[in-house]
Amino acid sequence: MNPEPSLPSGQQVGIITVSDRASAGEYEDLGGPVLREECRSRGWEVIAEAVVPDEIDRIQQAIQSFCTQGCTLILTTGGTGIALRDVTPEAIRGLMRVEIPGFGELMRRRSVELTPNAILSRGLAAIVGQTLVIALPGKPQGALDCLRFVSGAIDHTVKIARRQPTSC
Repeated sequence: MNPEPSLPSGQQVGIITVSDRASAGEYEDLGGPVLREECRSRGWEVIAEAVVPDEIDRIQQAIQSFCTQGCTLILTTGGTGIALRDVTPEAIRGLMRVEIPGFGELMRRRSVELTPNAILSRGLAAIVGQTLVIALPGKPQGALDCLRFVSGAIDHTVKIARRQPTSC
C-alpha cells in the first residue's frame, strides 16, 4: 500500500473576518488573529487575510480572490448567526460546488455542549473550486473550538477537493 501524498507544507490558508464594525474600523478584529495563530501552530501557512462587511458580494469577492491566490483552505469567522446581516452561509452557497453537511453538524453538536445558543449557528463547510471553505462563528473562542472540532477531516477533504489521490 502506497502512503498518501501530502501537501508540500501543510495547508495554504486564507482567513476572512466578516464584520460590519471591524471592517469599518469601529471594532478590533479578534477572530482573525486567533485563527491565524491556530493555523500557524498547526504548520499551516496563512497566505491571505481580509476583513469584510456583512455583504454577500464582498464575502464572495474575498473567497474568489483567495481561491485564485492558491488557498487550499479558507476560514471565515462571523456572519453565521440568525441576525438580519448574518449572510456568510448564503455567500458561500452562492459559490460552492458542493456543501459538506457533516462539518456544520459536528460543529453544532459539539458546540451546544459548551453553550446552548450554539444551536443558532449556521456554520458550514463547502468546496468552492478546489478549495475547502469553512464558515466558523464570529466569537473568537467559538471559531477556535469549531475549527478544532473539525480539524481531523481537513487534510483529507482538501486532498479530495484538489483531486489528489487518497486511500479512499
